[in-house]
Amino acid sequence: MIHGEQAAANCAHKQKFSTQNSAGERNTAYVLVLTIVTMLAEIIAGTVYGSMALLADGWHMGTHAAAFMITLFAYRYARKHANSAEFSYGTGKVSVLGGYTSAIALGLVALVMLGESGVRIFNPHEIYFDQAILVAIIGLVVNVVSVFLLKDHHSHDHGHSHEHCHHSDENHSHDHCHNGHHGEDHNLKAAYFHVLADALTSLLAIGALLMGKYFGLTWLDPVMGIVGALIISRWAWGLLKQTGPVLLDASIEQTYMQQIKQTIDQESAQLIDLHVWKISADHYAASMVINVESPKDAGYFRGKLADFERLSHVTIEVNPVTQAQ
Repeated sequence: MIHGEQAAANCAHKQKFSTQNSAGERNTAYVLVLTIVTMLAEIIAGTVYGSMALLADGWHMGTHAAAFMITLFAYRYARKHANSAEFSYGTGKVSVLGGYTSAIALGLVALVMLGESGVRIFNPHEIYFDQAILVAIIGLVVNVVSVFLLKDHHSHDHGHSHEHCHHSDENHSHDHCHNGHHGEDHNLKAAYFHVLADALTSLLAIGALLMGKYFGLTWLDPVMGIVGALIISRWAWGLLKQTGPVLLDASIEQTYMQQIKQTIDQESAQLIDLHVWKISADHYAASMVINVESPKDAGYFRGKLADFERLSHVTIEVNPVTQAQ
């Protein structure tokens, strides 16, 4: 184990794995304002003119506005607490939590759409097509603008770009290493999916209203609500599958674990304990215990693992076999 001054020296540098995306945060604020204004217009117009598709679009925008507030809160909370000692690995998972929460909101939107559209199929309402189409087009324009505001930032790199290591030369040697990494901003990705969902619903609403006006197919209005609900549900489920494992410290793929084990085994050493888990949307941490017969320290094995670029934070404990038995 590391003792006394050596432990203090190794803990002197506190690496924080946090997502910072100022452009994405700024543009999300713009999208929030646009969404609130259009939401109010569509809910009022949908109620007055009797369009379920238009009302659904307005409801979506309301929940999406709440989701954008979650996105902004996550950004600001992560930035404010980026250097707080309360977070062992920084605030990188705040972004993931924001994305997960927004995915749940998307799922709830889909359920509301599905239920209300089903009711409207069996209990149709009168639709004022001209007015509803006009407002739906305005909503679509706002959605497209929002998509482009977020599009250029939702997949940019926000990881660290440096390496920092700590070593100990005791018989029980430890090594802590931080590598640069690039990844994905789940928080902004969730916001991006929300505006895509809005754009899709607006487009479906316009199509249904046009078919109803010119061909009398008024039943398409609620049907398009159901189609939109199913598509949005799929997006929500995909985002939950991406963010949930990160929040639950899920391990990396077994094939990657086996590659690490094989690399250690080739050095006439025994890897007796290995854990790899995500500490942010972009970064994996690894801890391992290695038994050795020949005098090799943690720094030696760190060099052997240098090609495993997905490992951003590595802690290695090396024990001589004579002491391990």
